[in-house]
Amino acid sequence: MRPGIFARTFARPTLEEVLDAVAAAGLRELQFNLDLAGGPDVAPDPVRAALAERGLTMAALSGTYNMAHPDPAARAAGGAALAAIIALAPELGTRVVTVCTGTRDPDHMWRAHPDNTTPAAWADMLASMAAAAQAAEAHGVTIAVEPEHGNVVRDAPAARRMLDELASPHVRIVVDGANLLVPEQPERQERILREAFHLLGGDLVLAHAKDLLPDGTVVAAGSGILDYALYVDLLRAAGYDGPLVLHGLAEDAVPAAVAFLRARLAAP
Repeated sequence: MRPGIFARTFARPTLEEVLDAVAAAGLRELQFNLDLAGGPDVAPDPVRAALAERGLTMAALSGTYNMAHPDPAARAAGGAALAAIIALAPELGTRVVTVCTGTRDPDHMWRAHPDNTTPAAWADMLASMAAAAQAAEAHGVTIAVEPEHGNVVRDAPAARRMLDELASPHVRIVVDGANLLVPEQPERQERILREAFHLLGGDLVLAHAKDLLPDGTVVAAGSGILDYALYVDLLRAAGYDGPLVLHGLAEDAVPAAVAFLRARLAAP
């Protein structure tokens, strides 16, 4: 394992400057967002060339939309956009596209809603995921789903249920230790993490690295309550050997977070 980063952590006027900043941080793997290259109509060859010139690898491409939006038209539009991203991903140099499972909140994709636990929300999300899986199969891509407390797939048991019901080899998991925690119940951390890896460890395709304060505020890896020694041990035990992708941090926190992850990954 080694540190990676969300490229959008670096706010720069051009794609080339963003990639220069990633390389200057000593990182070689990144999660990419199409907005960095001008949107969904980007020409893939210049992006691949810019990455190659700097010795960078696109570990994953973000394709997130609200898969459980209460408006069917909004879900359909999001699904069409995701299908286009899936088709583009291999041309950009990656076969992993990340998604979340969405929420019934119509205005904020990461905000919990009381209806997220309803059978209707689950059915709409699963239909969106099934369509994404079909597109992924057609293009040799893996959909990487990230459990989020504010989403329909809010925890590891829900993620396991989703994988089992879809039964698609093209749908796997993005694990983010901080997303799994219940900040107000720190005593449950080890049990939550061990359960998550027991249920999902065989289906990991990407790992994220951020942290939480006790009040739930997202901070840079190594700055909060997540037990990174345990998190890294569980990743290793699951056989994960990809990047730990930093996100949820300000640019000025990147050097310390990279140093923290390098030290943690070098520890026995």
